[in-house]
Amino acid sequence: MVTVPRLVVAAPSSGSGKTTVATGLMAAFAARGLRVSPHKVGPDYIDPGYHALATGRPGRNLDPWLTSEDLVAPLFLHGAENADVAVVEGVMGLYDGAAGLGASDSAGGGDYASTAHVATLLDAPVVLVVDASAAAGRSVAALVHGFRSFGTVRVGGVVLNRLGSDGHERMCRDAVEELGLPVLGALRRTDDAATPSRHLGLIPAAERNAEAVDTVRRLGDLVAASCDLDALLVLAREAPDLDAAPWDPSEAVPEKHAGRPRIAVAGGPAFTFGYAENEELLEAAGAEVVRFDPLQDDGLPEGTRGVVIGGGFPEVYAAQLSSNERLRTELAAFANASRPVYAECAGLLYLAQELDGAPMCGVLNGARAAMAPRLTLGYRAAVAVADSVVARAGERVHGHEFHRTVTDPVHGETAAWQWSASGPAGFVRGGCVASYLHVHWAGSPWFASRMVAACL
Repeated sequence: MVTVPRLVVAAPSSGSGKTTVATGLMAAFAARGLRVSPHKVGPDYIDPGYHALATGRPGRNLDPWLTSEDLVAPLFLHGAENADVAVVEGVMGLYDGAAGLGASDSAGGGDYASTAHVATLLDAPVVLVVDASAAAGRSVAALVHGFRSFGTVRVGGVVLNRLGSDGHERMCRDAVEELGLPVLGALRRTDDAATPSRHLGLIPAAERNAEAVDTVRRLGDLVAASCDLDALLVLAREAPDLDAAPWDPSEAVPEKHAGRPRIAVAGGPAFTFGYAENEELLEAAGAEVVRFDPLQDDGLPEGTRGVVIGGGFPEVYAAQLSSNERLRTELAAFANASRPVYAECAGLLYLAQELDGAPMCGVLNGARAAMAPRLTLGYRAAVAVADSVVARAGERVHGHEFHRTVTDPVHGETAAWQWSASGPAGFVRGGCVASYLHVHWAGSPWFASRMVAACL
C-alpha cells in the first residue's frame, strides 16, 4: 500500500481552464517548497511540458487506452515517487473517453480512458473547474450538480473560472455551496496568464523558453491568489492508500542486453513530443540514451548505434532543419546503411524527401510532406504490416495520431502499420521504421528491447 496525496483537476468540457488551474496549482504548491508530481490524462504531449516547468519533474501521461487499466496506478506511483502531492490534469470533459478520440475497441465503453476513469483508478478526489463566464449562479450550480451525480467519481470541490465581478462570484459561490460542495477557488477573467496557440494547440514550453517560464510563474501567482491552497492540500490528503506497486522499467522490459549501445534521441524545439517512460525503458533494456538537437548539432553523437526521432513541430522549423545539411547527410547515410532508426510523426517528416518544399533527409522512398487543411487526431489500434526494428508482422499496438501534415505517398514499398480500412501507412526500409503513429512504450515494452537488440 502506497500513500500519495493527490488531486484530479477536471472540467465539464474542453476550454474551461483545466490547464490554467492545474499548471498554476502545481507551480503554487512548488513555490511553497512542496515536491509536486505532475500528470496528464490522455496522450497529450504539450501540457506536460508546462507541468515540468512548474514542478521541476517530468510531466507524465496516464492513459488506460495507450497502456492499460492495470498500469495507470503503477505508472502514477512511479512518477510520484518521493512527492509530497500529485496533481493530475484531466482531458476533455470529465466523462469524455477514448471513444471520443476514435478508439474502436475500448473495452470499457464511452468513458473508458476518460478523466473520470483515471480518477476512479487512482481513487482520487476531483476538483471541477467551471467556466462561469456565460452563466449566473443557479445555472452554474445545476451544471455542478449534474456532473457530481452523473458518475461515481468523488467531486471534492469546485474552482470557478472567468468570473466577471464580486457580485458574479458571490452568486456562483452561494449557489454551489448550497449543494454542500466547497468552492476552492475563484478566478477572474484575465489575459494575464494566456498561453499562445497554433495549429496543434498550445505552443510547447520548450519553444518559448524564458517566456514559458514567466507564464508558469504567473499561473502560479494567479492560482495562489485565487484558490485556497490549504483546503486543496487537505482534500488531496484525503485520498486513500493505493494498493499497487510503482511501475519499474527494469521489470517491464521483456529482455535486457549487455553492451550499452548508444541510442541518440532527437530533442530541441522542433522535437518536443515524447513520453519519459520510453527513454527509461531503453535504458532498462541496456541502452545509453543521449540527446541531440537537429536544429543545432551538425552530426550525430559520437558512437551512435541507433536513433529515435519522436514528435514535434518540424513544419515550424523546416528551413532551419533543411539548412543543417551536414546532419541530414549523416543521418541519411546512417539509415541507408540499415542502422536502426525509429521515427514518429515529426521524425517521419524529417526523414522524408522534403517538407513544404524544403529538403529533408531523403530516406523514405522519395516521400514528400506538406501542411494539410485539417487536423488528424485520434487513437489508433494498429497492426504491424511487416517486421521492423520494434515490431513483428501481425502484432497489434495501441497508439495515436496528432498532426496537420500529409505525406505523398502515405506508405513505402513496405508499409509499417495499418489501422483503418483506408489501407497501410508508414515506411519500413532497412533498419528504419517511420510513421505518424505515436506509441507509449509502457504499453508495448518490447519496442525497447528490440530496438536495443537491433543496435547490437
